[in-house]
Amino acid sequence: MSLPAPLTVTSPDAWFRRRPPLTWATAGVLFAAIFALRMSGGTVEDAYSMLYVFPVALVAVAFGRRAGGAAGVLAVGLIVVWAVTQDVGLDPLGWASRVLPILLLGLLVGDATDRLRRIESARLRLESAALLHREAIEINDSLVQGMVAAKWSLEAGNVDTGLSTLNATIAQAHELVSGLIRQAGMGGRTEQLHREDD
Repeated sequence: MSLPAPLTVTSPDAWFRRRPPLTWATAGVLFAAIFALRMSGGTVEDAYSMLYVFPVALVAVAFGRRAGGAAGVLAVGLIVVWAVTQDVGLDPLGWASRVLPILLLGLLVGDATDRLRRIESARLRLESAALLHREAIEINDSLVQGMVAAKWSLEAGNVDTGLSTLNATIAQAHELVSGLIRQAGMGGRTEQLHREDD
């Protein structure tokens, strides 16, 4: 089973986004350290178990609601192991005060991360649509109007002017298409398209 990749809603400089293995390793170390601290001693009243909010929050922010919920369940499982092995008796309120905040944190922070990811995706789609709209306008202004001008010149009998306008439009079309290909990260296709056109 593959681990989920970090979501893309945080800054590119966020270490837990750039290094997912390090994120998982950090969360694992935190879980282990908190569990060891809890097992090493202290009383029932000590709030060591609430330290699980740190690895749970880290996983939820980096990987979303599912991973955050799973991290919350893991934290609760470790609390149960502590309670059973240490023969700790907790009343319902004691369990609720330890379990619910951790589970809710993982789910709510993870859900907020997922929502931000969806918003970011929608923003990128809108930006892409706006870019395509601008490119369509540029194609219309640069190419269609040039071809119309060449057609008018040819129909009027101005062959030299029409051919000159048509050649300029073809050159402009090649430059425009080459620019679009480079923007798409396919720079190697530019010359190939040019050869095919030839």
